[in-house]
Amino acid sequence: MSELTTIARPYAKAAFDFAVEQSATDKSAVEKWTEMLGFAAQVADNEQIRDFFANTFSVQKAADAMVSICGEQLDQYGQNLIRLMAENKRLTVLPAVFDEFQRYVEEHNATAEVQVISAQPLNATQEQKIAAAMEKRLARKVKLNCSVDNSLLAGVIIRTDDFVIDGSSRGQLNRLANELQ
Repeated sequence: MSELTTIARPYAKAAFDFAVEQSATDKSAVEKWTEMLGFAAQVADNEQIRDFFANTFSVQKAADAMVSICGEQLDQYGQNLIRLMAENKRLTVLPAVFDEFQRYVEEHNATAEVQVISAQPLNATQEQKIAAAMEKRLARKVKLNCSVDNSLLAGVIIRTDDFVIDGSSRGQLNRLANELQ
């Protein structure tokens, strides 16, 4: 997966930088690019499309097919990105490009997506406290995605990017077991 990220990052960064540059004259440019890349990523992630890319030897055919399928969802700049990626035989990494692009948008907007997994549903006060603590820790706004995992017994696990706080009973028991061995 990290190889895909490494390949996708320059395309995502270029698209993001261009979208930010465009936003000087069009305030919705970043949103438009998000929609374009999201749509193209969904198309590229389709099994039949992936098979087509794998069996197509013509770069031009792959680019034309992708642009044709995406149709009006892509503006001329989006089409240029697709053609460039096709030229470099990188259309299959479009989903990773989209993921990286979204990460750049979140960084630009100074927001972080934080996954909170709890043993029981959190109430609004608990969510607010976690959000406030994570905003302080990460020095940016956070968006919580809360879910329940009954196997935790008690507590929460908080994840964002490569940062994890395991405050679950299961995690504490696992750490204790490791120390006792």
